[in-house]
Amino acid sequence: MTRVDFAPLFRTAIGFDRLARLVDNAAAASEAQSYPPYNIEKTGEDTYRLTMAVAGFKPEELDMTVQDNTLIVSGRVKEEGQRSEILYRGIAARAFERRFVLADHIVVDGADLQHGLLHVGLKRVVPEALKPRKIAIGGAPTVSAIANDQQGATQAA
Repeated sequence: MTRVDFAPLFRTAIGFDRLARLVDNAAAASEAQSYPPYNIEKTGEDTYRLTMAVAGFKPEELDMTVQDNTLIVSGRVKEEGQRSEILYRGIAARAFERRFVLADHIVVDGADLQHGLLHVGLKRVVPEALKPRKIAIGGAPTVSAIANDQQGATQAA
């Protein structure tokens, strides 16, 4: 069992408890169940796609929620009256819940269910306030510019 001790970090840093929670969640996820199988692809500079194999589930039996930077995908098969006797069940129809920790500014772009595969589009949307911006460098105002401003103010009065 590998455990990371963040105590030295917490002695001198403030607000890094989220980092410890992310590491704990990642460790728990590696020990979690493996059903249903999934792929995570990087499809562009800031876009990703999560693909889950959810054979046997209808769209209304699947639920996706984003809460506290965590994408939660769950499925519950609604029991209907069996029309025939099943001799062998190889297609799992059990309930599941998978959790994926999302980085900051990752949003769900949409979801689609085709041929038993649930495709979830994800993209990074950085707010304007956090994007780099160019700052113009101006010189100190000259004496003539200050005199012109004062002259304009006295004419307006």
